[in-house]
Amino acid sequence: MDATQQISKFQEFFEDNYHAEILELIRKGNSFIIVDFVKFLKYDPGLSSLLLDYPEEIIKAAEIAIEKFDLPSNMKNFKVRFINLPKNQKIMIKNIRSEHIEKFLVVEGVVRQKSDVRPQVTTARFECPSCGNVLSVIQLEKSFKEPSRCGCGRKGKFRLLSKEFVDAQGIVLEEASEDLEGGEQPKRMNIFLSQDLVSPLSEKKTNPGSKIIITGILKEVPVELRNGAKSTRFELLIEANSVESIQEDFYEVDISKEEEEKILELAKDPKYLTKIISSIAPSIYGYDEIKKAILFQLVGGNRKKRADGMITRGDMHVLLIGDPGAAKSQMLKRMAIIAPKARYVSGKGVTGAGLTASVVKDEFMGGWALEAGALVLANKGFCMIDEMDKMSPDDRSAMHEALEQQTVSISKANIQATLRCETAVLAAANPKFGRFDPYGIIAEQINLPPALINRFDLIFAIKDLPEEEKDNKIAKHILELHQDPNIIHPDLSTEFLRKYIAYVRQKIKPQLTSSAIEELKKFYVEMRNSGNEEGGIKAVPISPRQLEALVRLAEASAKIRLSDKVSRKDAKRAIKILHFSLSQIGIDPETGKIDIDRITTGISSSQRSNIIRIREMINSLENKIGKTIPIDDIVNEAEIKGISEDVVEEVIEKLKRSGDIFEPKRGFVQKI
Repeated sequence: MDATQQISKFQEFFEDNYHAEILELIRKGNSFIIVDFVKFLKYDPGLSSLLLDYPEEIIKAAEIAIEKFDLPSNMKNFKVRFINLPKNQKIMIKNIRSEHIEKFLVVEGVVRQKSDVRPQVTTARFECPSCGNVLSVIQLEKSFKEPSRCGCGRKGKFRLLSKEFVDAQGIVLEEASEDLEGGEQPKRMNIFLSQDLVSPLSEKKTNPGSKIIITGILKEVPVELRNGAKSTRFELLIEANSVESIQEDFYEVDISKEEEEKILELAKDPKYLTKIISSIAPSIYGYDEIKKAILFQLVGGNRKKRADGMITRGDMHVLLIGDPGAAKSQMLKRMAIIAPKARYVSGKGVTGAGLTASVVKDEFMGGWALEAGALVLANKGFCMIDEMDKMSPDDRSAMHEALEQQTVSISKANIQATLRCETAVLAAANPKFGRFDPYGIIAEQINLPPALINRFDLIFAIKDLPEEEKDNKIAKHILELHQDPNIIHPDLSTEFLRKYIAYVRQKIKPQLTSSAIEELKKFYVEMRNSGNEEGGIKAVPISPRQLEALVRLAEASAKIRLSDKVSRKDAKRAIKILHFSLSQIGIDPETGKIDIDRITTGISSSQRSNIIRIREMINSLENKIGKTIPIDDIVNEAEIKGISEDVVEEVIEKLKRSGDIFEPKRGFVQKI
């Protein structure tokens, strides 16, 4: 079939199938049309098979056929984009070989890197100074080409008249982790996008972290050696013909009418919460409160933007701290399966750049490019961080901004960027000495910086203590699972659970009612002012951060029952979960009351009160005795005021460490 036949066939095809659409596109000023390959295959099987083998020529014929329509003069380079190619054209990046060069392929993956949009010359027009002849040169190579000679015999020194530009951009596509087998490293492929594929609307599809399908032509790119010669080794590149995004986050999961009916039916069931919680992690025994908290985290609260531009996050962060072998990692792995857009990372293998973002040298388009890390890639999804205590302090500090502000700011090389990471974090860590001391204070055994811990809405301590009845049940549960892996039949399938959560996140945006606000306010004010002794420093049982956590939990509770109002019952449910979390880790042993400072600053209010009182004693003794004060005098003075010797020694040690006092000779202290 020669070129003219191909063009006429395409003309007939467009007139029969896409005539109205082309006219509409011209009216809107769009210079591209998306053609469904299945339609084209039905129309002409012969030409469609040629398209797969010789895409460049056939697509050119289709574009010429479109130009035969009455196009306006400003509509040059009308593009034909094909989607819905047959399954056998889909190929994994790792399986691409030299035999696929110049073929029409479909690849799928996650965008890892993205360069800036830059203009690229497609054709240049030159004038010959000798005879005035105008020569047009198509620019296909990387280097700019001039005409070699003119018809009048002149060689070189031609005058450049004009250049035609198209917008071009390079992205790096990486295989999705779920397509890989164990131990494999995901392979990458450079993708070249141009014209309408880099328009502001299309560009949103190709943001780092998006999962996309690329249909394009595989090309070889010559590699230049240092001496200017061309290497025998070639690089591969896919010139994209069309880009489609694949549903990834909660907001893009398709839910059919029947599934919607099933979801609404479940919400009316009086035991709906028990059914969902039992299906969250059926192979893990117990932990009902923690499972409920994680379910609320999956659903999340409402993200609110205020009139002054401030944003309150709707995502909750949960931290599980517990003894080894308490199924923390299993819980995280299971959540990574339920959540539609989840990334799982673990301790030692995590760096700050790998979590947030890094700036890398862009070999493809030149300059620097941003490479998104796990928290950014999981935007509008989940990030599971295991073994958080094993991360280095520098790498952990990268998370502070991402957890509270939900952005990642980068200022490196010549790139200043703020990336969005509306990501809910579910983290797991071990206590300071590997296992909890049952008699010690839990807050002192958490080996994480207070500022980071404070950003978690809920913290659960999972203790593994021998207890005959409980151990019996756990052993029976685990051994039965080993005997028959399919013994557990959860009420809801994983797929349905995922759809339920997606439906809730898409459709339900509950508002706080006056009764819920009243309930939360009452709890907050009572907690803040409960049991504060006269004199000394008042304990801070909870802070406004916990109040915001309460609101998010109450909203999540309303969302799960598909209600658009947050009732008093939801507020009570939120209070119960928060109280359960605080009572495990926030109790001050000296007063027996909840004290948030235990977690957020590492020093309880009773300790801080003692520090201030002893500092005052040192000041008064300095006025009486002189600069050097015997420790025994401080102990005697403290005993009169009801502070024990142990507490005095501990406080003096703390003051020495912080640089307030020093010990000039044994048994004496002096202020600095």
